[in-house]
Amino acid sequence: MKFSFSDEQVEFRTALRRFLSDTSPSVEVRRWMETDIGYDADVWRQMSQDLGLTAVHIPESYGGQGFGVSELAIATEEMGRAMLCAPYFASTVLGATAIMKAGSEDQKQTLLPGIAAGEVIATLAFTEEHGRWEAESVAMTAAQEDGKYVLNGTKSFVLDGHSADLVVVVARRPDSVGAEGLSFFTVEGHTAGLDRVLLKSADPTRKLAKLTFSNVEAALLGEAGTAAGPLQDTLDIAAICLANEMVGGAERLFEDAVAYAKMRVQFGRPIASFQSLKHKAAEMLMEVELAKSGAYYAAAAADEGDEDVSALASLVKAAAADTYMQTAIHAVQIHGGIGFTWENDTHLWFKRAKSSEVFLGGSDYHRERLMQEWDV
Repeated sequence: MKFSFSDEQVEFRTALRRFLSDTSPSVEVRRWMETDIGYDADVWRQMSQDLGLTAVHIPESYGGQGFGVSELAIATEEMGRAMLCAPYFASTVLGATAIMKAGSEDQKQTLLPGIAAGEVIATLAFTEEHGRWEAESVAMTAAQEDGKYVLNGTKSFVLDGHSADLVVVVARRPDSVGAEGLSFFTVEGHTAGLDRVLLKSADPTRKLAKLTFSNVEAALLGEAGTAAGPLQDTLDIAAICLANEMVGGAERLFEDAVAYAKMRVQFGRPIASFQSLKHKAAEMLMEVELAKSGAYYAAAAADEGDEDVSALASLVKAAAADTYMQTAIHAVQIHGGIGFTWENDTHLWFKRAKSSEVFLGGSDYHRERLMQEWDV
C-alpha cells in the first residue's frame, strides 16, 4: 500500500498547527495542567464549533465531518506536538469511536451529534485498578435488576473521567469469564452512585480519574455480551492515534533540541558542531521518521479496512512509545543541566512521553500482542 497526504490533508494540518501555536504555547499548557478541569473551555469551543475537530471521523449522518482515521491521526499528531491540554483523546478518539463501533443506529443518532458538536464530553472506562488492557482483565459486573442494568465495581486511569459528561463503560455478566459476556454501557457523569476522583499522576497534562460504581443504573450500548469485537476495534484506532500523537511530540522534542544545540556555545563554538552530537541528532531524526512513517501507514490501513490493523496498531504503538521516550532522554541530555529542571519545557514532553509509554498498554504488551496477531 502506497501512502501520501492529499492537498486537503496538508491544508488541514497547516491550519491546525497554526491554531495550536496560537492557543497552546507552553505557558498555557503550564497554566491549565495545574487546574482540576485541565483545559480551556474557550479553546475547546473554538476546536469544536469553529474548526470541527471534535467531529473529524464521525459520519455526516451523525453530525460529523465524515473523514477517516487518517485525518484523526493528523489531529492527534499536531495536538501531541503542541501538548494541547484538552479532553480530545477521551471524547473524540475513545468515547465517540466506542459508540460508533458498538452502538445501534438509534443510539448513534442520539449520542454522537452532541460529541461531534463538542457539547458533550465522553470517555471510555475500561481499565481497572491493575491497569491492564486485555479484555479478560475486566472484573466490573453488570447485573439485570427489574429490567435495568446495574453496574458495580471500580474503573481506574480513566482519561478525563472526573469531568466527562458521558462515560462509556465496559462490564461483564457476573457469571462470565475471558472475553465472553462483555458489554458496553453508557452512564451520565453525575448519575447517583458514581463516585469520581481525580488521580495524581506523573503527567499533569493528561488527567486520569478513578470511578467507583455502586449500584449505578446504566443503559446498554449495542447488544449484550458482544463488546469484545467493538472494544478491540476501538482500542486499535486509539493505539494508532496515540502513536501519531507520540511522533508529534517526539518531532517537537527533536526540533527543539537541535535549535538549542545551534544556540548553545561551548569552547567557543556551538555544540551542534561537535561530531558526537551530530551523530546523536542523526539517530534521533532517523528513529522519529521511522516511527512517523509507521504511524501514518497504520492510520491509512485502518481507513482501508486492512485485515492486519490490530497487528499494525500494536506495532506502531510500541515503536512510537520507544522512540518518544528515547528522543525525550536525548533531548534532556542535549540541553544539559537545564534540561533536568521543571522550568525547562523539555520536561513537559518528557513526562508526556512516559505517560504515553504505558497508556493503552506498554511496549512489552504490544510486542506480545503483535506476535500473537501474526502467529509468530
